[in-house]
Amino acid sequence: MPNGQPNQTNGQWYPPEWPDRIRALAAGELTPVTPRRAATVLLLRDGAAGPEVHMLRRRTSMAFAGGAYAYPGGGVDPRDEQPVRWAGPSLEEWAGRLGLDDAAQAQAVVCAAVRETFEEAGVLLAGETADTVVGDTTGEEWERDREALVARELSFADFLDRRGLVLRSDLLGAWARWITPEFEQRRYDTWFFVAALPAGQRTRDVSGEADRTVWIRPAEAAAGYDRGELMMMPPTISTLRTLERYGSAAEVPAAAGGQDMAPVLAQARLEGDELVLSWPGHEEFTKIIPTGDAR
Repeated sequence: MPNGQPNQTNGQWYPPEWPDRIRALAAGELTPVTPRRAATVLLLRDGAAGPEVHMLRRRTSMAFAGGAYAYPGGGVDPRDEQPVRWAGPSLEEWAGRLGLDDAAQAQAVVCAAVRETFEEAGVLLAGETADTVVGDTTGEEWERDREALVARELSFADFLDRRGLVLRSDLLGAWARWITPEFEQRRYDTWFFVAALPAGQRTRDVSGEADRTVWIRPAEAAAGYDRGELMMMPPTISTLRTLERYGSAAEVPAAAGGQDMAPVLAQARLEGDELVLSWPGHEEFTKIIPTGDAR
């Protein structure tokens, strides 16, 4: 981080510059950055003791959430709006589910979710037809395409078209939406999706932004967070806890339609000599910070 490593309460990511930035926002001295659209995917598989979720640990050198555990994901590429062969709910249906007015923007968010999952985990939610999905994606030709996508030398639409593939949006379920607090220097409007690992595919440790990848039971990861051993941002641990009740990987996408997609945005306020930071509806993340803490 620019001003030192993040603090932790339990395992929550807590940058040391937050108090000063919250003060500046409250005083009208800070103009919030416009959040960039992003997408991330909670990829699930069935393990011996129940569903497991795929997580990455972001490199400590990363400017945003370095050292924190997260899911595969990243920002929307403007080219994600290019027309693609599509299977599943219509773009209009997706726009309604994601809370977007524009069908092209909805496509871009869904495309970003699928593209980033392939870029960061080697898993591709696409098939040759609307009811099939590709199998092994670990060969040299697949890897060259994956690297070209990462380098932005190849658009996702051109990648699918060249391989004659259909994007399987029906394999995704919209799960949550979180917007980075207004006082943060790097802001994202992030849609969280869930998906089961397709048969015949496996994740690979290929993300250039991660120094570790794991398959872990949600309850085990949450316990690691509670002990302060696994660092996570509020959206990550919040979505992780919601997975604990499910008995199989397939149950999670099937339940996505019932999830509340109202965006969650942190609020900061001054109360006397204290700063109060809260995420509405998520009381476990509330922080009360004495105003002298960062002086």
